[in-house]
Parts: sequence; C-alpha cells; structure tokens
Amino acid sequence: MANKKFTELTDLPSPAGADILAIVDDVAGTPTTKKVTATNLMSLAPVQSVAGQTGTVTLDADDISDASTTNKFVTAADVTNLGNLSGTNTGDQDLSSYLQSVSAGDLTDGNFDGTAISGFDASINDKTDDYTLLASDNGKVVVIDKSSAVTVTVPSGLGAGFNCSFVQKGAGQVSFSASSTTINNRQSHTKINAQYGVASIVAYAADTFVLAGDTAS
Repeated sequence: MANKKFTELTDLPSPAGADILAIVDDVAGTPTTKKVTATNLMSLAPVQSVAGQTGTVTLDADDISDASTTNKFVTAADVTNLGNLSGTNTGDQDLSSYLQSVSAGDLTDGNFDGTAISGFDASINDKTDDYTLLASDNGKVVVIDKSSAVTVTVPSGLGAGFNCSFVQKGAGQVSFSASSTTINNRQSHTKINAQYGVASIVAYAADTFVLAGDTAS
C-alpha cells in the first residue's frame, strides 16, 4: 500500500481493543516510533474519582463520543449515596429523583417554621346519643344529632393539650359533664346554646378544661 497522509486514511468508527496505533516515543529526547493498542491507550486515560463511591468516573461528557462504551460520564442515577459527595460539583445533572416529600408523620418536633399546612382537615366523629370522650377524639369534631337532650362526659386521663370541637346538629341540647375532671367556663355555662351551635373544650392542664363557644347555662 502506498504511503498516505493521516488525513487521507479511512475513519474507523469503533476501534477494537486489539487495534494497533502508531505513537512517537520522545521521552528520552530521541524520537522512536512504537506501537500501542487501543486498550493500552484507554487504560492510560485520566480518571476523576468520586469520593466515597466505588469505581471511578472517566472523562467528561464532552470527551465521550460513543455512549455505548463502558467509559461514560456519571449521572444522578449512578449516585447512590449523596452523603459521601462532599464538595463534589454535580454540574447540571438532574437530582430531582432524590428529593422526597415530607408528610406530617415525618415531623418529630412539630415545628413547621412558619410554613402553612395544606390539605389539613379535622376528622368527624358522628354521634346520636350520650357519649364519653376518648383520647382518640383529640383534634376531632364531634357532631351530635339527637332530637332530645344528650350528655357528653369529659373523663380524666385525656392529657394536657387535649382539644375537641362539638356541633349540636340536632334539636336535643348538648350538656357537658365532668367525670373526675374540672370544666371551667367564663359564664359558668355547661351546655351548647341551641341547635347548630358550636363549642369546644381545651385541656390547659391535666384533667382541667375550658368550655368555650356558643354556650348556655
């Protein structure tokens, strides 16, 4: 084959590891032409380590022309432990898959830092007769629908901070009865005023409550 310039040679799209390349070795100051395989050349390519991760990341995205090769740039999906990426620049990689939503159950200190809670509703507890409050009624709305008088008993052991709202849906007047507890009211009221009236009780101390709202004696 006649001698050709490098620029005249045909492109080799996918070099094999055993393909031989010519290289000029001038380390000692005396140029000599030697051979090197594609595999040898790739093994000498510079690599960038990712702290705390197994394996290495080779080159940059701009240096890789064939995405099918085993040497590729790192993506967000390749990172399994973000805690070990101290000081690492992820560039403009998409890390959205690592962002997690936080539910109310994930908050242990109850501090929302001024952020509003969206989609929050109180549970409804429908009743049609006399009822004794339970600890599970904390934060609920008890709706009482009865045509005749009905009594809500407030027992001990509900704990400081317990709070519950009541709606008198029916015509029967709702009265509150203390059982080993104290129920205070500014006007010494013990009942909801009338149908569709709303009242609430709040335990400001253990077994000590305040009744407030649309009340009557």
